[in-house]
Amino acid sequence: MFAYVARQAIYNIDKRVFAYELLFRDGDSNCFPDMSPDEATSNMIATSHLSVGIDDITFNKPAFINFHRDTLLYRFPSTLDPLNVVIEIVETVDVDDELVQACRHIRNLGYQLALDDYDFGPRWDVFLPFIDYIKIEVEELEKHGDELDSKIRQLTDHGIKIIAEKVETHEQFERFRAMGVKLFQGYFLARPEMVRHRDLNASLHSVSELVGLSHSPNFDVKEVSKIIERDVGLAYKLMRFVNNPLVNKRQQIESLQHALNYMGHIEIKKFIALLALANLRGEKPGELLTQSLVRARFCSLMSIDLNLPENPPSSFLLGLFSMLDALLDTPMESLVSKLPVGAELQDALCHKNRDSNMGLQLRACYAFEEANWDEIDYIATDFELTSDRMYTLYYEAMHWAQNMSSSVIE
Repeated sequence: MFAYVARQAIYNIDKRVFAYELLFRDGDSNCFPDMSPDEATSNMIATSHLSVGIDDITFNKPAFINFHRDTLLYRFPSTLDPLNVVIEIVETVDVDDELVQACRHIRNLGYQLALDDYDFGPRWDVFLPFIDYIKIEVEELEKHGDELDSKIRQLTDHGIKIIAEKVETHEQFERFRAMGVKLFQGYFLARPEMVRHRDLNASLHSVSELVGLSHSPNFDVKEVSKIIERDVGLAYKLMRFVNNPLVNKRQQIESLQHALNYMGHIEIKKFIALLALANLRGEKPGELLTQSLVRARFCSLMSIDLNLPENPPSSFLLGLFSMLDALLDTPMESLVSKLPVGAELQDALCHKNRDSNMGLQLRACYAFEEANWDEIDYIATDFELTSDRMYTLYYEAMHWAQNMSSSVIE
């Protein structure tokens, strides 16, 4: 069990999540905390603020974890499951025979190994026969110009999988994918992609109607029922949503009207907005929707702790629509002008008032995604919440999103 942990996704060539890199606040430079194996297995950080297991935030995806030299040599927590963990050797380690032998031993225990921030330097050559992954930053890749193709091929011919780090644009993703890179880490998925001749009118029209229903202080449940009854797909997804154990732990819901009556106005509004976003996803990666759900739930939970009104569910909508530009490959300013939401919500989505209540909620989402621990502390203080509470809410949001995404992603 660990104290504060953040995660960053690693994507495959299909832009699906392959693994997560875990970043530990308690460790130097976000590495695995320096503690004895006994502590790591029995009661790790028992006196700490919050305990979270690796599986609780990777959801059965592999976890890439940075390790310092001393941890690899003396304090390696060998009870971590080798089927779920990839050991990253950080670039700052002093390479000598002792470290190489320790890494060979760890590899022989069944763990996969990765070199972090690889720079093609000769000091790493001794590791290449038993390394599974090499992580290279885009800036480093771009230094090598015409030689890059052959350098990548030399590594992949050894059976090593390359992970391009700090991939910030779709153009970078496509360029390095063409060179044989198979895995990617960075924020490129959250950026709008330049797409020509995309007609948004029809999509935005239906979304606008649904968001209008969601953002209205009152609406007629019978009218909602009529809309859903006309669409078998909507009705099916509603039934899946309401019978999810995180939504309904008490009884089986068997009719559409029963579902609408059971959920109540606020939850219906959230579902409608969620479904509107899911229908816009098209061919975009499911992780975009899942991350939108994490943000939606996290903002909603923060708003409850801050005693903000839940009807309409503005904080939920803030998080849910915060990646709308990436889903539709259109600047956010153009999109929000077509959505019937309030000015504060529009400004927060367009980053026009980052210090407003909603602006801070969105900043908190970014801070967790980027492992910006100081920013998390700052926002917690501003909201008069403890950092412990913020972490608790975020981990709850991740679990909720993981379960909810199965209800709306086919």
